[in-house]
Amino acid sequence: MSSVLERRREYLRLMRQFTLDRGFFTVTDIQNATRIPRSTAQDWVNRLIGEGCVLVREEKHGRNAAHYVAISAMPSSTCKRIFTTIDGDEVEIYHDCMSGACAAFCGYHHALAGGVLVHIERDGTLLRESARIGRCDVPVGLSPLPAVGVTGIERDGDTVVQHIRCIGGPAYSLSDMMARAEGVLQVKTRHTGQIVEGDVHTQGLMHVTIGIDDTDSKEGGATFALALALLYHVSRINGVLPISHHVAMLNQDVFGKTAGNSSSFIEVAVAPDSYMDLEEKTLRFVADESFSPEWGIAIRSGLKIPDGFRDYGRLVREQVVSRAVAEATAERFDITLHGGNGVIGALGAVALAGLPHEILLDPNRMIP
Repeated sequence: MSSVLERRREYLRLMRQFTLDRGFFTVTDIQNATRIPRSTAQDWVNRLIGEGCVLVREEKHGRNAAHYVAISAMPSSTCKRIFTTIDGDEVEIYHDCMSGACAAFCGYHHALAGGVLVHIERDGTLLRESARIGRCDVPVGLSPLPAVGVTGIERDGDTVVQHIRCIGGPAYSLSDMMARAEGVLQVKTRHTGQIVEGDVHTQGLMHVTIGIDDTDSKEGGATFALALALLYHVSRINGVLPISHHVAMLNQDVFGKTAGNSSSFIEVAVAPDSYMDLEEKTLRFVADESFSPEWGIAIRSGLKIPDGFRDYGRLVREQVVSRAVAEATAERFDITLHGGNGVIGALGAVALAGLPHEILLDPNRMIP
C-alpha cells in the first residue's frame, strides 16, 4: 500500500477510536498520538472532512479547540491483507479478512462466477485463489447470478492487476475498503449503474515454501511448534508476508523417530530483494531453537510443482530414504537444503505441499 493510503488508514482509525472513547477528538489529539506537526494533523482533518469521513462537532471558540467526530464507527476495511504471488502465468491471490463469513461469501461467489480462477479454498479468514493470467467475461447481478467475480488477471511489470466486477456489498468493499488493505498498491473503480468494476493492484511476490524436520528430541521440542514460531519470526522481515503452516506425516516405520514422524512446512510471499534475508534468518532461527542437532531445512521458490517432484513425497512415505537421495532430488529441482539428516523429511514436506490436509495428515492416503 502507498504511504499516503497507510497514513490515511492510521489517522482515520485514530479519529474513530477517539470518537468512540470520548465522543470527539481534537487536532491536538491526533498530533500527540502520531507525533506529526500540528499543521499536518490539521491538513489531514480538513482532508477527511472534505471526503465526508469527519464532521465538525463544535467550532473553535477562543482557547477552546474545535471538536470533530468520525462519522462511522464501522471498521475502515474488513479486508486486512490482499497480496499475490506469481510464477510465470500462474498467480495466487490471498485475501485475509476480518471475518470468516465474509471470506466464505467471497469464496462462494468467486467459485460461482468462475472467470480466470481455477481453484479456490478457504482456511479460516484466509481466502486463497489460484488463477492464470488472462481475461474471461463474468456476468454478475442479483441471485441466482454471482455478486462478484474476477474477470481478469494481468501482469504490469512487477505488479499484478486483478480485474473485478461486482454488485451490492462486494461493490462497497471494492470501492471503499480494499484500497486500505495491507498489500494493496491502488484500486481504480468504474461505475455503470449498480455494477462496479475495478482494478486492484498488488506487488507480484515470490511464493516460497520452507520444509522443516528433526528439530525435536526425546528431551523436548516439537517440529510443528518450531515451524509455526518460524512463520511468525520471518513475517517481521520487511517484504515477507505469511501465508500458511502445515503438518505432513511421513513414513511411520522409520527407525529412531521421536514420535509420529511428522514434518512441517510453511508458505510465505516474499519480495525478491528480501529473499536472501529470509533464508539467512530462517537458518539462524532453526539452528538456535532446535532441540536436535539433526535439524534440516528445505527451501523452494515457485508456485508450480515440477513434474516428478511429487514422487519424492511418495517415496518418503513408503521407504527409508537416504540423505544422498534427498540431496540428488534437491539438486535436480533447484531446492536449497541446510542442516543434518532432517533435510530428508524437510524435503519430503516441501514435495507434499499443495495437497489437502486430509492427505497430508494420513500417511496411508494415496497421493494424486
